[in-house]
Amino acid sequence: MLEGGRPVEPAARVAVVAAVIKNPWAGKGFVENLTEGIDSVASDLGALLAPRVAAALGAPIEAYGKAAIVGLDGEIEHGSGLIHTLQFGDHFRQAANASTLLPAVEKRAGTGTTFDIPLKHITDATIRSHHQSIEVSFADVPHSDEIMIALAAAAQGRPQQRLRNFGSDYTKEG
Repeated sequence: MLEGGRPVEPAARVAVVAAVIKNPWAGKGFVENLTEGIDSVASDLGALLAPRVAAALGAPIEAYGKAAIVGLDGEIEHGSGLIHTLQFGDHFRQAANASTLLPAVEKRAGTGTTFDIPLKHITDATIRSHHQSIEVSFADVPHSDEIMIALAAAAQGRPQQRLRNFGSDYTKEG
């Protein structure tokens, strides 16, 4: 692999795993309280996906992120409710030995949509080398009554990273 005309060593490693579920709120109109559905699904999804993305990466996780893509019969809030809870996210934090918030993308979209999962460092969100994203697309999901939940993990920061440290652009020289 080349980046900027130079070899990337070690090779960049990024893994994505996803699960698709029936949207428990699709077709029900506006549901005021999503708690029951979140409580019945979020932890199980996190427990399913976190060890799988760690195994797929095959290396220690240095950066991570998550996504919820809601089919057209749902609301963005349906996906957000599932992934923005400790019941879901703590499974990934534990698998990655992480302490930072998981960056996320949520959107309502049709089947086959392309989306970018943002990634940040697992213990320090100010480490710029690990601010990156991975583009993802699955041709046959989500259907209008489904939600796709995905996790992404990287074994390193961006290839050929060479930005100043976070906050150093505000210091005065001399």
